[in-house]
Amino acid sequence: MKLDILAFGAHPDDVELGCGGTIAKEIHAGKQIGIIDLTRGELGTRGTPEIRDQEAKKSATILGTVIRENLEFRDGFFKNDEAHQLKIIKMLRKYKPEIVFCNAVTDRHIDHGKGSQLVSDACFLSGLRKIETTIDNELQDIWRPKLVYHYLQWKDSTPDFVVDISSHIDVKIASVMAYSSQFYSKNEQNEPITPIATKNFTESVRYRAADLGRMIGVNYAEGFTVERYVAVGSIFNLI
Repeated sequence: MKLDILAFGAHPDDVELGCGGTIAKEIHAGKQIGIIDLTRGELGTRGTPEIRDQEAKKSATILGTVIRENLEFRDGFFKNDEAHQLKIIKMLRKYKPEIVFCNAVTDRHIDHGKGSQLVSDACFLSGLRKIETTIDNELQDIWRPKLVYHYLQWKDSTPDFVVDISSHIDVKIASVMAYSSQFYSKNEQNEPITPIATKNFTESVRYRAADLGRMIGVNYAEGFTVERYVAVGSIFNLI
């Protein structure tokens, strides 16, 4: 199966928080999109890996992605090394995405920066013919995505470009809140408080998108950083 976009997240819910609105918008426009989680989020303070598995499936259904896989790297301890790179390369060659989304380049959680560099490095290596990979004992063709974009996360980084997600903000919010074990609920009892399990954080998903939207004259937006210059075919493609 060939995908238009393949989004990677170090943990289940990274993709939804960072670029769920963009994914929902492009799926609505007919694009084929998949998500690959690097870990099961097993070190998360709240919930369990099994709960997160089910929440990830629910969120993928809300967004409408055609695939969602989990590479089961060790949460907190995976490395940007050959073994991990080869597993990413296999996914890139399996799904042949034109565009890859991945974690923020630097962020509060150490896995986000690691995951960002790991996926970015694998995208380059995936295009090298002398790196051979197989799936089901069949040699894979090489593949290098045309573009790698990094979505924003905890830090208020300055984006290189933003996407108008005004028509899909509710889908984004729903996909995030599918992870009910991780976020604030007024009905919860005796759950530990974490930086993302607060009412402020839950509300920030919408108000941060609103602030980015304000900056470009729309209601809601998501921001990305790039590894190379952003190119447009016409100045009129900019809004």
